[in-house]
Amino acid sequence: QVQLVESGGGLVQAGDSLRLACAASGRTSSVNYIIGWFRQAPGKEREFVAAISSSGGAAMYTDSVVGRFTISRDNATDTVYLRMNNLKPADTGIYYCAGGRYFHKIPAGYEYWGQGTQVTVSS
Repeated sequence: QVQLVESGGGLVQAGDSLRLACAASGRTSSVNYIIGWFRQAPGKEREFVAAISSSGGAAMYTDSVVGRFTISRDNATDTVYLRMNNLKPADTGIYYCAGGRYFHKIPAGYEYWGQGTQVTVSS
């Protein structure tokens, strides 16, 4: 099965930037999968952030990150990135990448999940 591993999280100040990476491995690479990013803050429901098509040619974002976050993928290395600019305290949470067959904005639409990487944005 596909394994997904997130990296790149950390503690930053408001206005800073981070780039998260989701590395895929296993018998099936990320090439044939939609990759989505979700985040979850303490006490809140897991929230859709962004998703990218298998080719990298199409992307979707949740409204709160439009213009600040950019999702991309490099199929040569089976890695999906989430560039996060102008971070806000509201962006704080554990960020997960997930793989699925179709674009979804709910966690149930994805088959494979990473363990998450913590992003903390201080004011």
